[in-house]
Amino acid sequence: MPIYEFYCKKCHTIFNFFSQRINTDKMPSCPHCEDVKLEKRMSIFATPRDRGDEDDMPMPDMDEAKLEKAMNALAGDFEQMDENDPRQAADMMRKLTDMTGLNLGPGMEEALQRMEAGEDPEKVEAEMGDLLEDEEPFTVRKASAGAARRLPPRVDEKLYDL
Repeated sequence: MPIYEFYCKKCHTIFNFFSQRINTDKMPSCPHCEDVKLEKRMSIFATPRDRGDEDDMPMPDMDEAKLEKAMNALAGDFEQMDENDPRQAADMMRKLTDMTGLNLGPGMEEALQRMEAGEDPEKVEAEMGDLLEDEEPFTVRKASAGAARRLPPRVDEKLYDL
């Protein structure tokens, strides 16, 4: 009994469908968008790729050399930063995002603004944790058009019947 993956362009999500038959031609509609037909995709477990260590906070696909250069440039600042001062931590995050071309999601932007105002990061996280978990924290600015690159699709963990 195979499990097939389907992708919805509208909500940028991958869904898993359980089938009673192998090689089915059935094309389901999106469980969220309902009227949108899904595209069949190769399953993630069948696609070779290096996933590395996954963090709690996903990072967008970006130029690693640019990130390394920014981290090296800020290394001295990181060493001298008072980790108990939320303003300094927020300042470092601003510098890092400026140097790497990262855009902050609206929740991350609000959290950073609160830290810049001197609020305790643990309090900010406690109050905004659910919001921060439900959004993409970073996007990458395109060099040519200035538009943000799209992150990998969200994966719906529910198993649907095909």
